[in-house]
Amino acid sequence: MAEGKTRHMFAGGNTAEGFFSYYDHILPQDKAERIIILKGGPGVGKSTFMKKIASQMLKEGFDVEYMHCSSDPDSLDGVVFPRKNTALVDGTAPHIVDPKNPGAVDEIINLGEFWDNDGFDRNRDNILNINRKIGITFQRAYRYISAVYAIYKDNEALYGMAVRSGKANVVISQVISDIFEGIDVSEVIGRQRRLFASAITPKGFVSHLSSLITTGRIIKLKGEPGTRTERLLERVIAAASERGIDTETYYCALNPHKVEHVVIPELDISITTVNPSHIDEDIKGDEINFNDFVDESVLEPYRDDIEFNREEYGRLLEKAVQVLKQAKKYHDDLENYYIPNMNFDSVQKCQEAVLDSLLRS
Repeated sequence: MAEGKTRHMFAGGNTAEGFFSYYDHILPQDKAERIIILKGGPGVGKSTFMKKIASQMLKEGFDVEYMHCSSDPDSLDGVVFPRKNTALVDGTAPHIVDPKNPGAVDEIINLGEFWDNDGFDRNRDNILNINRKIGITFQRAYRYISAVYAIYKDNEALYGMAVRSGKANVVISQVISDIFEGIDVSEVIGRQRRLFASAITPKGFVSHLSSLITTGRIIKLKGEPGTRTERLLERVIAAASERGIDTETYYCALNPHKVEHVVIPELDISITTVNPSHIDEDIKGDEINFNDFVDESVLEPYRDDIEFNREEYGRLLEKAVQVLKQAKKYHDDLENYYIPNMNFDSVQKCQEAVLDSLLRS
């Protein structure tokens, strides 16, 4: 039996708006057969629980979508088995998930049932203190990320002044006509799934773009911030939607409302943004350079400012990453109070029971 295929992404991110979640798009309720919500504290084995089930499902030939954690990219926030219309998700803070359709779709597995409550009594004050430190540290990280985005927006505004919109609009219209040639508007509205291909993490900027952009045709959009590459992407999403075609949309790690990549599985085509944060040499495709629509003379008085902003962007982002590393260290310290008090044999039996139910369904 051939092993299933894997895709990797983030459902939430550390953004200029703080922690931002697209958890509702992991597996929409109206498409889901089953959503299993894992509860419990840090160190109770939620990520390992999901990894073990996903590994076995892959061996059984099922494709798996891995939802990585932006606060620890080696850990998981969720896994999806598309053929089963089933997901397992971490339902604890900061992405608290509770059942929306209990019994019909959602169910809860509380791994906290397998810990020894008495073991926490002597460490209660330490646990509360570390949780307080974690909260303070994340808020500091988000202030740095917000500062990064403020610098980004200044360059975005400067390039925005210099873009010759008319020329860009002509190219955008040509691309839309090419992609959707011969496809009529539909009475059915296409669905839009929203997630992140990349995230700002304690390990720096982590991207899983190459696992997502695998279509037969790929269009790469090159352009500095402010050259309006997102306008083409927004037009593509709208055109697909009104033709009843579903899209997968992946958003900016800094600004969770700015789309950077669009995949249209039905048409076997992807449109991806190429910028310094995610230049992936493995991705080949036709390139449209939005820098060609920039009037360089308009930027001439601002060259030093643009370069200054680029340097400050890098320095502030590195500082944000350092602070996220500290938050992860505190989280690791917190886990050390939970791990010794867990009955992992019971967790393992629970995991095996869930896997068995998935394979039998």
